[in-house]
Amino acid sequence: MCIRDRYQRRVHGDYYLSSMKLVLFFLMVLTAIYADSCGGNCPSGRCPRCPCGTVPHKIDIAAICQKHSWSQKCCQCIVQHESGGNEKATGYNTNGSFDVGVFQINQMNWGSCSGGEPPCDAERNLKCAIKVYQWGGNTWKLWSTAKGLSLIHISEPTRRYAISYAVFCLKKKKKN
Repeated sequence: MCIRDRYQRRVHGDYYLSSMKLVLFFLMVLTAIYADSCGGNCPSGRCPRCPCGTVPHKIDIAAICQKHSWSQKCCQCIVQHESGGNEKATGYNTNGSFDVGVFQINQMNWGSCSGGEPPCDAERNLKCAIKVYQWGGNTWKLWSTAKGLSLIHISEPTRRYAISYAVFCLKKKKKN
């Protein structure tokens, strides 16, 4: 074997090894991103687990909102901004609780409306949303931590993370 052949093997071998290391690094980064985002169901990327799984499932927002007698425009606005119509959407809150489903029902309500299980399918999530809506005096006020709100159609993020929002269809009431 001549020196030139050994040199070519070394150069090509080093190139191959470097390429493999780069591919492995890229795969590890993708795996870390994918795991933290629950396959896209946790847009903030900060969910420690995936209570609704790792496969997103979009539903017809207007169809789910029509199943109750609330304001259709407000319902559609809230669902669009809470989950984008993904019935498997998951939000992780700073207090360690989860919000799940199209209406982003908080974990503290699961026992009262879903047998303690996360309401990840649209029908169970709707059942919970109707109860939360009724607990709020047949208003959307329990979808936001702010007090004194009335419904209109604006976009205003109320949580820290880019995709994890509370309610966008709310505005402070004017004082008389």
